[in-house]
Amino acid sequence: MLRTTRMRVIRILLAILIGTASIVFAYILIRWTNSISEDKRKKDLAEVLKGVVENQGVEGLLSLSGVPVANIFHGEEGLLIFEGDERSWVYSADEKQTISVYENVNKSVVHITTIAEAQVNAFMDVLPAKGTGSGIILSTDGYILTNAHVVEKAASLKVGLYNNRSYTAKLVGIDSEDDLAVIKINVEKDVVLKPITLGTSEELKIGQKVIAIGNPFGYDRTLTVGVVSGLNRPVRTSDGKIIMNAIQTDASINPGNSGGPLLNGRGEVIGINSTIYSTTGSSQGLNFAIPIDTAIAVIPDLIKLGKVSRGWLDLAAVQLSPQLVAYAKLSVEKGVLVSQVVSGGFADKAGLRGGNQMVQYGSSVIYLGGDIITAVNGEVVEDLNDLYLALLPLKSGQKVSVTVNRKGESKQMHVELIERTAQHVSALVR
Repeated sequence: MLRTTRMRVIRILLAILIGTASIVFAYILIRWTNSISEDKRKKDLAEVLKGVVENQGVEGLLSLSGVPVANIFHGEEGLLIFEGDERSWVYSADEKQTISVYENVNKSVVHITTIAEAQVNAFMDVLPAKGTGSGIILSTDGYILTNAHVVEKAASLKVGLYNNRSYTAKLVGIDSEDDLAVIKINVEKDVVLKPITLGTSEELKIGQKVIAIGNPFGYDRTLTVGVVSGLNRPVRTSDGKIIMNAIQTDASINPGNSGGPLLNGRGEVIGINSTIYSTTGSSQGLNFAIPIDTAIAVIPDLIKLGKVSRGWLDLAAVQLSPQLVAYAKLSVEKGVLVSQVVSGGFADKAGLRGGNQMVQYGSSVIYLGGDIITAVNGEVVEDLNDLYLALLPLKSGQKVSVTVNRKGESKQMHVELIERTAQHVSALVR
């Protein structure tokens, strides 16, 4: 009897175990089947969403989710999204970015007033000529960067700050060739100067948003917005000087903006507003700024020495064009032709050869048959702008390695540099 009871209990337990195992197995099988289906659904959905993003962008994906999107800003840190309709927001992401830049930067922009040497008017009265411009604060001890043309003819300088205080400034250093100058003011201990943040102009893209702040026609710290319209422009100023490698922008620039900052969306200076191209004297959407990388390279010399020493090759250079290459039957299509070298000069002594066949080229006379410069210190030179940029950080007296193509053969020479002048730069854009 006891044995029969025990056997019955065992059968019941086995039945329970088998039933439990069956239930667990069935559960696992269902989950596994559902997981496979879920994975497949996710993959299918991912493909669909990928197609939406490719065809309609992030905006299309967000609209599918039912989120009302008012504005999307594609920034370096990702996406900044404004949700809702017009009743739920006051400023768009783009507006908030511009507002933030102005609030962070405007106190670093100064108003420069100049008084030039006295002039005699038609009534024989002696009148001082006044001018106005802008500048940016470089340091807490009062160094300010501006344009050379703003301050170079001034008998006295005044700098107005955001707090309506005005201070006499002195000229520290001037670089007329790149239209840059450093001036300095001394302020009371309770006045805090806010240095501006310097960025880089190396990574600029055409179409990139830019912001200009300055003092056009005396209106303090005026903001205008535009885009980068062009890069690496050679620009001839009203007094005949040439600014190489300039940034072209359509941000409205007017008299008084000179020396003020051109900023990127993070509020970093990427250029110094310098000149406008206009038939009326006011902005017509063709404005130019000096790249901040150019300014950064010369600021230490301007503060320490009061001037900038730059190196150049003592030769006459001509940029190759398809027509010139075809006419002269040259073996290279890109580079800088050495038309002439200064007899007995550094380039001549180093072995560089100029041409010997005189021809009319446009409005100039050049000489064919000379070396073609293809690299300087290992940097490829395809045109005159490349040559300018390759020599830009170098000083007179330094030696550079110049690679040339001479009748199809590559040669390398080491040439000592002379002092670069404005005339050398002007010759680049003839």
